[in-house]
Amino acid sequence: MVERKQVIPGDVIAKGDYQFGSYVEKRGDEYVALRVGLAEVSRDGIKLNPFTGPYMPKAEDLVIGKVTDMNGFGWIVDINSAFFGYLPASFVFGREFSPSTHDLSTKFKVGDVIGCKIESFDRSRDPQLSIRGHGFGKIPKGEIVKISPIKVPRLIGRSGAMINMISERTECEVMAGQNGVVVITGPPDGTLKAVAAIKMIEEETHAADLGRRVEEFLGGAKVGS
Repeated sequence: MVERKQVIPGDVIAKGDYQFGSYVEKRGDEYVALRVGLAEVSRDGIKLNPFTGPYMPKAEDLVIGKVTDMNGFGWIVDINSAFFGYLPASFVFGREFSPSTHDLSTKFKVGDVIGCKIESFDRSRDPQLSIRGHGFGKIPKGEIVKISPIKVPRLIGRSGAMINMISERTECEVMAGQNGVVVITGPPDGTLKAVAAIKMIEEETHAADLGRRVEEFLGGAKVGS
């Protein structure tokens, strides 16, 4: 059984002996919240999900970013974080890459939106990006929506249930980056409804019956049918 409750900094979440994660501090036998959020207490430990917060890059994360600059060896990418991502040209052109023979602008230009993953990040330098993998690379079109990165797991849902429902019932492709950037591609009416559903999820993240509410909002039939 999982016990959930909203907390503010200083609130005692639980007492006893638990494993605990980020944003929680142990004081004596009490576990105290350090952020505003939703605390979960179970036999597996204490977890606090903050209501707001910036995106902190993590290896293997899927992110969506915008190319802001390039040099002779790679692209600088805004990944909606305090850190800029760096995509090395050798990750795109391959080992045969040479700055004297390859033109980076033939792959990505400033302003291009790309889907990529965090290849590595250790805080001593900006995160290194990669587009190796299915579905990564330039995203040629779509409506961009930004939400709090902390709300992304709720948007995706268990085993992708929530985001798949939005995609199916709006006839749109919905791609969500862990950095809080979402790209929606589809018909105009479906896109509008998908945007509204995503905003609804962001605003009502901690509602216990959120899945049902979103399902009712989207309706049982596909948009346009």
